[in-house]
Amino acid sequence: MKIVIIDYGAGNIQSIKFAIQRLGYEAILSHDAVTIQSADKVIFPGVGEASSAMEKLRSTGLDTLIPQLKQPVLGICLGMQLMCNYSEEGNTKGLGIFDVDVVKFSNKVKVPQIGWNTLTDLKSTLFKGIREQEYMYLVHSFYAPICAETIAVTNYEMDYSSALKKGNFYGVQFHPEKSSNAGELLLENFLELK
Repeated sequence: MKIVIIDYGAGNIQSIKFAIQRLGYEAILSHDAVTIQSADKVIFPGVGEASSAMEKLRSTGLDTLIPQLKQPVLGICLGMQLMCNYSEEGNTKGLGIFDVDVVKFSNKVKVPQIGWNTLTDLKSTLFKGIREQEYMYLVHSFYAPICAETIAVTNYEMDYSSALKKGNFYGVQFHPEKSSNAGELLLENFLELK
């Protein structure tokens, strides 16, 4: 299986690569369109700021490539947020895959949300074997509200989308590569998708 982690200068791609290795697979880091298109599975990570990350995607043409991919694609953290229509962070137009706008938590709660929080309302084979109220690791100041494409919910100030799905595109706000057994199981489920 050919697994490609999109390398566009945003994020903790090495920790995702190591998590894939722990599962017994090798992943390629690449920003090359042909390499990405020929992958069986694509992981779109991201840690950082939305507008500068989108600039990097635009400068390499990845902003037009990613929405056209036909194989399973998993966006992680900022990767998931960039797959949405828009983000309040840096007033950023996203890739428009998920039909929801990303907004900032209010100043009524500690921002960013850092640490472990639970998942509920799990829908999709992405969560096969993962129980309701499972803890995952999160670090974020912005969130995707609940929408038609929500497949998991987390509560911090209010319920929000901790995972999204549309067709072959999946997004998770949490970091499966840092989230112990449940995170590894989610990555394994993703790699088993057809």
